[in-house]
Amino acid sequence: MNYAALRASARRLGSAAPAARASRTALRNPAFRKYSTEVPPPPKKSSNAALFGILGAAAVGGAAFWVYTSNSDSAREAGTAVRSGVQAAKVAANFVPTKEDYQKVYNRVAEILDSAGDKGYDDGSYGPVLVRLAWHSSGTYDKDTKTGGSNYATMRFEPEAKHGANNGLNVARDLLEPLKQEFPWISYGDLWTLAGVAAIQEMGGPKVPWRPGRIDGFVAQCTPDGRLPDAAQGADHIRNIFYRMGFNDQEIVALSGAHALGRCHRDRSGFEGPWTFSPTSVTNEYYKLLLNEKWLWKKWDGPKQLEDKTTHSLMMLPTDYALVQDKAFKKWTKAYADSEELWFKDFSKAVATLFELGVPSQQWVSSEPWVLKSSDEE
Repeated sequence: MNYAALRASARRLGSAAPAARASRTALRNPAFRKYSTEVPPPPKKSSNAALFGILGAAAVGGAAFWVYTSNSDSAREAGTAVRSGVQAAKVAANFVPTKEDYQKVYNRVAEILDSAGDKGYDDGSYGPVLVRLAWHSSGTYDKDTKTGGSNYATMRFEPEAKHGANNGLNVARDLLEPLKQEFPWISYGDLWTLAGVAAIQEMGGPKVPWRPGRIDGFVAQCTPDGRLPDAAQGADHIRNIFYRMGFNDQEIVALSGAHALGRCHRDRSGFEGPWTFSPTSVTNEYYKLLLNEKWLWKKWDGPKQLEDKTTHSLMMLPTDYALVQDKAFKKWTKAYADSEELWFKDFSKAVATLFELGVPSQQWVSSEPWVLKSSDEE
């Protein structure tokens, strides 16, 4: 069964998005494509490339014996510092994979999104869970302590992998592991965030600027539990979580629109159901439903959540409902309900910022983020 075609048809029927975006999704070609995974060699004409290569090798060689024969946190931190330094050296020497190589990774992510349909996963797409992985691996950032964020991909380790907010994300991590083996030069942090970008764009969302440069850390860099939003809370909690990352009220509401995607699972979060009727399409329906639908508290044996009065098939979380109960939040909820174009613009900017949290500027491969092509543009 062609789930990509079914999803495209559903979007054309149920979405008020511009025709160009609908046609872009309809033209998606889920056919398998195989690409080379070789890393481009360093530029021969650059004397700096050789210099930085020697410096990087010396740094790793000098520290490797101590780092890899010691189990101490100090050794692990030193190892991460060495790797961060080598990454910075690679950037300075232009000794890195090219944009075209990362585009190949993007393309492979695009290919596997709809394989969920063949496996009976959720609504026929892995897109929503990949967005959630990218979001949760980035949303642990603390601007005051400069810890957390996407740089170290610490959800690979316990206890962070088992934080309550990350339940079910093993599905996304396991899904991407073959791509990590296919493209061994990409870091987990870059792979996870790039997969999130690909999922957003392939599900009809806006272009999200992205660039590589994250490194893989150790268990010592794991963040404490409680840094991600608790869906059972209200406006004050939301602000505490997002202000800690450096976001404002407008950005909070813009990022919350990601709940247009996917659904909650009783065996993961305790909550149950989708937010919208098109959970595999990026639209502003989330905001329209929040404002225009009548929401009632669900009578059941699970945690507090709301259901729509009309069909009793959709749900909203207490944190979602706060967006129409809080005056400052409601202003932006209405603005995004009125204009999908405005939300796309603000969502793209906020997500791009979120995915870069915690990454030192010297690690970036490019001074400016890239815009990668969607599958129908290839």
